Amino acid sequence: MEGVTSFSMIVAPLIGWDTAVIADLITILMLILCYVFLGKEYFKGTIVGGICYMVFFSGFHALGMDLPLFRPAAALLAAVMVGCGYYLCISQGATAVSFDTVALILHEKNERINVAAVMFGINTSVLLLGIFQYGVWSVILGIAFSAVQSFVLNALLKRQLSRKLRKN
Repeated sequence: MEGVTSFSMIVAPLIGWDTAVIADLITILMLILCYVFLGKEYFKGTIVGGICYMVFFSGFHALGMDLPLFRPAAALLAAVMVGCGYYLCISQGATAVSFDTVALILHEKNERINVAAVMFGINTSVLLLGIFQYGVWSVILGIAFSAVQSFVLNALLKRQLSRKLRKN
């Protein structure tokens, strides 16, 4: 786990605020940054994506489905799925209203900046902040998760770029 939620969980005990309040404030900040730096179309896509996320998350959660997977296999599958989820948002001109917004803004300013690499850097930084609260092993596992997620996202973004270049 990394990103806004993890950052909020790490910062909450340090400043004495509720985790959800911090996450909500950061999410609002990311929405504002999205609108200001990425534009109205990205913002609209982000709002639609956010609503879809809430509906699908709540729906699947309500089903109470359980996949009895070996934990490392489940973590690997989750990392791949998260990477694919980020790709679906980004490829449709939206953000996941997380720190991917920062990566996309930086990429918008300089196309040579690798979105997946920036996300991995931010996520790793957030995870390292939590080393004293959650322990070294948790941080190592989180970084491995983030590495897989970023690898999948990067591969999919490269594939999309390659397709665009072939069309031109």
